Amino acid sequence: MGVRKDLKRAKQRTDLAARTRVELVRDASGTVREARTAPLVEPPTTGSTADLPFTNAAEAPDAVVLRRRRADGWHPVTAAAFAAEVTATAKGLIAHGLEPGGRVAVMSRTRYEWTLLDFAVWAAGGQTVPVYATSSADQVDWIVRDSGAGLVVVENAENAATVRTGTAHHPLPPRILELDADAVTELTALGRDLPDEEVTKRREALTPDTTATLCYTSGTTGRPKGCVLTHANLHAEAGNLLELLYPIFKEVTDETASTLLFLPLAHIMGRTLQIACLTGRIEVGHFPSVKPDELRPALKEFRPTFLVGVPYLFERIHDTGRATAEKIGRGASFDRAERVGVRFAEAYLEKFVGRGKGPGPGLYAAWALYDLLVYRRVRNELGGRMRYAISGGSPLDRTLNLFFAAAGIIVYEGYGLTETTAAATLVPPLEPRPGTVGRPVPGTAVRIADDGEVLIKGRVVFHSYWNNPAATAEVLTDGWFATGDLGALDEDGYLTITGRKKDLLITSGGKNVSPAVLEDRLRSRAPVGQCLVVGDKRPFVAALITLEPDAVAHWLSVRGLPADTPLSELARDPRMRADVQRAVDYANEAVSRAESIRAFALVDGEFSEANGLLTPSLKVKRHAVTARYAREIEDLYRA
Repeated sequence: MGVRKDLKRAKQRTDLAARTRVELVRDASGTVREARTAPLVEPPTTGSTADLPFTNAAEAPDAVVLRRRRADGWHPVTAAAFAAEVTATAKGLIAHGLEPGGRVAVMSRTRYEWTLLDFAVWAAGGQTVPVYATSSADQVDWIVRDSGAGLVVVENAENAATVRTGTAHHPLPPRILELDADAVTELTALGRDLPDEEVTKRREALTPDTTATLCYTSGTTGRPKGCVLTHANLHAEAGNLLELLYPIFKEVTDETASTLLFLPLAHIMGRTLQIACLTGRIEVGHFPSVKPDELRPALKEFRPTFLVGVPYLFERIHDTGRATAEKIGRGASFDRAERVGVRFAEAYLEKFVGRGKGPGPGLYAAWALYDLLVYRRVRNELGGRMRYAISGGSPLDRTLNLFFAAAGIIVYEGYGLTETTAAATLVPPLEPRPGTVGRPVPGTAVRIADDGEVLIKGRVVFHSYWNNPAATAEVLTDGWFATGDLGALDEDGYLTITGRKKDLLITSGGKNVSPAVLEDRLRSRAPVGQCLVVGDKRPFVAALITLEPDAVAHWLSVRGLPADTPLSELARDPRMRADVQRAVDYANEAVSRAESIRAFALVDGEFSEANGLLTPSLKVKRHAVTARYAREIEDLYRA
């Protein structure tokens, strides 16, 4: 188990352990109300993120900083080559009419050209406006109109059609360039006669306080708001994350650090990770899909040493492993491996942080057996070299976290929002604590308000909402950003998120229920796909549950049932309801009886971006789901 060797090496480095000391502030009762961590990097006084490719090219021109996926495999891109491409593309943007401070929207899945454009826009003195590739014409209309983007670079013809439809009524519709139609080649040719010095002049005019990007929120409760993020925000996030994490990867492992980036680059989490990797010259590859069935072959081909993902990915990898085991008649063995792995990882990590004796001989022997039978297969599914992962977006089930730890992959959870330039907290590499989202990222403070709301302060906090001073004033007070999330700090300054203020349910009996805890645990268990916990002003808590298509196909296959069995039959099948009830029982273990799910309905279809029930960052649109399934909710309370 290579990760155990890495952890031992790391623990011997006391200078690494001292990097993340946290300062705690307690109230009169002794409860921790605030935690803050000193920054690991000083704020820049000059320059911007746009300088990064050129700094790399000057200091290490032959270093491989990116790998570009082509039909015949992954091709290295050196620092010098990337800087040259950025310059050529930036010249094309200038020739195309981009003025200093102008905004360029990018609507594409994750690919090499997205990264190239991001840095080229900055080098040309502009600002990038990310747009999810799955956005509707109405969403594109709002973002382009609100941001004032004069140019939209799209991935394909379908995206171009969406932009034309959404902006057809604009007084001056934006110009459109298409990546699949050789937009980069077109820009390079357009700017060929422009001197490189024009790019240098524009880049050198940027400062840390210059706006770098307008990132629009996912819009779960209304129109997306454009978060104004500066180059200083990006530097604070990427620089501190790199210093916090990279010494571990670089100094205590035998592998050259690399990652495959598949999160949408329209999401700030993927972009700041990329900036951190380029700063540390960590090799980055790009892949356009987060779907596990499509991603797994790419992981085996690229073989990253670490990943950044969302709980959905880890849940599906776990479920696929169990389904595979069940197909060959070893489902019970997989379940035993999971139980052993959770116990082993819990004991090992407790010993590592000095709070326990560690696994006994019998548990070690059981772990070694299942490492051969199960855990090794999990590692192979992720490329075979992966030792670490960062999970964000929503809480990862603690049991699942421990299962991956037993498989030799330490998953560090983090928490943040677009308004905090991605992660505001992260589990420190030398002090893992599954079940929490970690301590404040260096240079950041976290405070718990009197009503339990999580407040964040630091250089990662955004400047304002674009064109929306009223909304800005609602969430920013004396530099503290009110997240809208509920949470608590433990005795060591680790944050646990318990739900959203606006999502809090109050039953007719007066019980306050945070649905997030139940929903996160439910989704972590097959055959559950998506779910929504309901119960506001109702006598008890209930849930709407969709079935995950791959899990259903496997379930039917194992039982010899027709693949086209309708959901109406599955919903009545006592075996299927028993499997879902086990997932419900697991969710209920985390709450009191009064908060537990008493009834559930299996609903047809799925919650997706396409039908408007999920945001692009895979968050459930609660109001949309409750409206769509109003009848099913009423039926739950008539039973």
